[in-house]
Amino acid sequence: MTQSPSSPTWIHTTDYHTAGEPFRIVHEGLPELPGSTVGERRVAAIDNANGIDDLRALLCNEPRGHADMYGGFITPPDDEGAAFGVLFWHKDGFSTACGHGTIALGVWATDTGLVESDPDGITEVVIDVPSGRVAALVERKGGELVGATFRNVSSHVIARGVSVQTSRGEVTADISYSGAIYASVRAQDLGLTVGPEQYTELIALGREIKWALNESDEAQFADDPRLSGVYGTILWDDLGRHDGGPKQRNVTVFADGEVDRSPCGSGTGARVTLLADAGILGAGETLEHRSIVDTVFAATWEAGPAREDGTATVIPRVTGTAHQTGEHRFMLDPADALGTGFTLR
Repeated sequence: MTQSPSSPTWIHTTDYHTAGEPFRIVHEGLPELPGSTVGERRVAAIDNANGIDDLRALLCNEPRGHADMYGGFITPPDDEGAAFGVLFWHKDGFSTACGHGTIALGVWATDTGLVESDPDGITEVVIDVPSGRVAALVERKGGELVGATFRNVSSHVIARGVSVQTSRGEVTADISYSGAIYASVRAQDLGLTVGPEQYTELIALGREIKWALNESDEAQFADDPRLSGVYGTILWDDLGRHDGGPKQRNVTVFADGEVDRSPCGSGTGARVTLLADAGILGAGETLEHRSIVDTVFAATWEAGPAREDGTATVIPRVTGTAHQTGEHRFMLDPADALGTGFTLR
């Protein structure tokens, strides 16, 4: 059990959920981290600079969190072009991207007045994250939230039809980058469907596929090695089409067995990238992307800049809603033998 984090005795958070997935925002009382960019601060956080990884564990682990908890530490932006930066975290460490968190952060920033909000229009909240600069486009009508759109970094297909051996036999995965690297596998190919009744099996297979591919050549990101490795496995079902485009359900199993309750923001971007490349999601069409708990994101794309090797890219746009669930003050009693807590998965 780890010892007390070198952080304030009391930690104030504001919690939201985006389509059912939690996002715990820590926006005050944080220790300074070395580095001039969010990407550099993420490296420092992984090394537990100033006890920041202990603080992540305290807020993520039981009894204050749970194995599927998610959140972010607010940091300075890389430059004046963004409102703020964020270090995304989960039970296993610090991620490079988080779409549902970006949606929540956009709503939080306009809820609190950190970014001045148009009460009858769209407000752009620009945020620096480890994978680059993203934005949340927050729409309000009469001051009330209509929705928020996560505009991701340029995204591209890495490889298709990559063979993976699993405990249910050999399957193929399509690998794409959308702020993080994801492996997409059709659930039916594993004898599964995406639903709560198969939750345990979906986690197990998602973990198998992630770790089978994590060190593969396809999972190495030459542009920035800090983004290498398969972040999540997307297990998906084809639900046909709605009037404006394809309809799918997915569960994203990320980190080491964590399950996204939402349709996964950056994971939806990874799916959009594959579907656009295959001609299944046309320009002007909308992907209706459902989660394991049947919440919905609507996703579109626009053409992005070509990569140096000529590979086409798209910029995914993922729309959902986020709602505040509470404010919390957490502390660690120095006499607490559980320290920063535990997880059971």
